Amino acid sequence: MSKRKPEWFLNTVTGEPELGKQSPADRRMGPYQSYEEALNAWKIAKKRNKAWEEEDRRWRQEWEGDPESS
Repeated sequence: MSKRKPEWFLNTVTGEPELGKQSPADRRMGPYQSYEEALNAWKIAKKRNKAWEEEDRRWRQEWEGDPESS
């Protein structure tokens, strides 16, 4: 039988990491694998958002064509 790893969440109101789903869903980010990851949730989200925006920009260029290359 495999043990589940504990999940950490960031309470977006208090800014404190919490072990497990203690806060309502609209007040938490996660899950994360560690306390430290949860503590850095905003940095992780910012990095992921930047990557997704870049991927979306590339997708749009391929779909619509690059207006700057005309």
